[in-house]
Amino acid sequence: MTIRPIAYFHSPFASKFGVPKQSSLVDELEGYIEFVAEYRNADMLRGIEDFDYLWLVWHFSANPHGATSPLVRPPLLGGNRKVGVFASRSPFRPNALGLSSVRLDRVDYESKNGPVVYVRGADLMDGTPIFDIKPYVALADSHPDARCGFVDTNEIRRLCVDIPDEVGQRFTPRQLVALRKVLELDPRPHYHNDADKIYGMPFLGYDIKFRVDGDRLIVVTGE
Repeated sequence: MTIRPIAYFHSPFASKFGVPKQSSLVDELEGYIEFVAEYRNADMLRGIEDFDYLWLVWHFSANPHGATSPLVRPPLLGGNRKVGVFASRSPFRPNALGLSSVRLDRVDYESKNGPVVYVRGADLMDGTPIFDIKPYVALADSHPDARCGFVDTNEIRRLCVDIPDEVGQRFTPRQLVALRKVLELDPRPHYHNDADKIYGMPFLGYDIKFRVDGDRLIVVTGE
């Protein structure tokens, strides 16, 4: 089987650092899908606007190393406890395939490279290859009473975020909300705990520098 990208994703993140560890955690996070020339065909999207959510099948292209161990350390477990690779959504897998549920915002059929699909809540970095798009169907895809393993017993930790006005004014209101919610999720590796260390996260062309002291994340600069 030969698998080739049908499209590429464009997002505020120029690297994987800072990208939410799961889709739908930051609904305000905007991105778009631009098809390769072969698939820039409006007929291939006919009926898509009748769906609120889409599944994206994509490539963990920023991970040069494949699975080297049957066990991985999910971030929700603090980066210390291990589970089996097939009991996780780790990017380090035998086949580096990602699966994300995203909210469909709109389709621009008039764009120069259209049709372009705009979505919200994605956990993909800029330039990620997309292999397939499928509609989300609640009848088959939603199981509200399902057990979710370690996710059920480990709440997502969110930080208090301080963004100075001189940084915040660089963004639109929605972009600023998205940035704040991304930072609340703590982009650092979960085993890092140095209150003096300065981290840099690319976001919409700016280098957002921050440090974390306990439960508070302080943005230092955003040039």
